[in-house]
Amino acid sequence: MTYSYLALGDSYTIGEQVPFYENFPNQTIQLLRKHFNETHQFHAAEIMAKTGWTTDELLHQMSETAFLPKYDFVSLLIGVNNQYRGLPIENFKTEFILLLQKAIAFSGGNNNHVFVLSIPDWGVTPFAAERDANKIAIEIDAYNSICKEIAEQNNCHFIDITTSQRQDGANAEFLAEDKLHPSGKEYGKWAAKLFEGVSINCL
Repeated sequence: MTYSYLALGDSYTIGEQVPFYENFPNQTIQLLRKHFNETHQFHAAEIMAKTGWTTDELLHQMSETAFLPKYDFVSLLIGVNNQYRGLPIENFKTEFILLLQKAIAFSGGNNNHVFVLSIPDWGVTPFAAERDANKIAIEIDAYNSICKEIAEQNNCHFIDITTSQRQDGANAEFLAEDKLHPSGKEYGKWAAKLFEGVSINCL
């Protein structure tokens, strides 16, 4: 059996400013292939993501795209651009529910194979040096509370990558050249968490 993976999101999923193989979906597949090479096979990650996308823009593009009938596991990481643009958080909640329902449908109705990753806190990065980091943190926490609540209500997995990302956010080693987006090393930490979840719940 060859396993399929759909990753839904924005710049943090596509891997803005890092080589394609260093984004977290592809690093996750690399880990799975390495650890299960004798028993399982894995397609390359199918990524539906674009830098700058908000929840409504992701929903719109999904409605215009043809997907496989089913994926063996699905990840969803979205919302930072809603926060960055100051869009109503109530709209985010409504749209996030729709996105998660679609993710569950893509998994063939298998909630246990759907993984929500928390939204990183860009306020800790050098890019945000002139911004109100405390305000950004409070708003990111509010968004992540919604993500976690909805994931748990739908019996999906919630993976917290924000806590460790905040520790790394000002460290050049964990940042891309724009001093905003993560480097492959930071994505590697996210991939390790997703790999663990997939290994336990999907294989």
